[in-house]
Amino acid sequence: MIVCPNCTHQNPDGATQCEACYTPLPVTTSCSNCGAAVQTDAAFCGQCGFNLRPGSSVPEVETTSVAASSVGPTVVSPSQPDLIPPQPLVAPEPLVTGNLGPSLAIFSQRDPLSIPALPEPPLPDPSLSPPVPVTTEAVATAVNTSPSVANQPAVGVAKTQLQQQSARLIHVQTNTPIELPHNLSVIHIGKPNDLVPPDIDVSGLANSEIVSRVHANLRVEGDACYLEDVGSSNGTYVNNTPLPKGNRHRLRAGDRISLGKGDLVTFLFQLS
Repeated sequence: MIVCPNCTHQNPDGATQCEACYTPLPVTTSCSNCGAAVQTDAAFCGQCGFNLRPGSSVPEVETTSVAASSVGPTVVSPSQPDLIPPQPLVAPEPLVTGNLGPSLAIFSQRDPLSIPALPEPPLPDPSLSPPVPVTTEAVATAVNTSPSVANQPAVGVAKTQLQQQSARLIHVQTNTPIELPHNLSVIHIGKPNDLVPPDIDVSGLANSEIVSRVHANLRVEGDACYLEDVGSSNGTYVNNTPLPKGNRHRLRAGDRISLGKGDLVTFLFQLS
């Protein structure tokens, strides 16, 4: 069946024009991965999420695995310039073995080392007042006036973006919050079935008979969340606007999501 995007009338396969409102129907084709019917202008398959436009995808980078045992650890040492040995300040004396008599005479004939005399410190000026001695009371006063580390306000630790935001759905009819799973990139919305089990089961909600077993998907990519209809019978609406099958809509805080007609099964998208 082909669902009309204008009036959601179900038309037989192969129809090019809606039988109810005479709107041109979208042309469908088959997914090359799972064989499901998708629109020719759809970027992703609504059933398996397969990328229908391989030309725009980023080519995969081939990597070659190398056994860890075959490659030894690489030791990186900083390059150091060649050190020039310093010139000795005093020429080393040769080692003398045997009779030490002549050597003693040589040392006695050398001139003694001359040491320059240090200048005498200047006398204090009697006209200047002597420095005031620092008492322990003054030191205690200076310590008490310094700001206390314990009284300083603690600096808050910045939270990461993952800790700051978490997405959830609020069921409007019962005001029940539904937290979105954090470990899934594709979240299936629908009712129990053997093909694609739902991650968010709406079979227990009122008026759930208008919701298809495989109704819609929520896709989480980075800090963005997208909603797409995967071929439901009664359609998916965002802010009372029908969402065409296979197209994705980026959700924002406060968006109203309706599964099926009549706004009977409705959720609010929230970020906290």
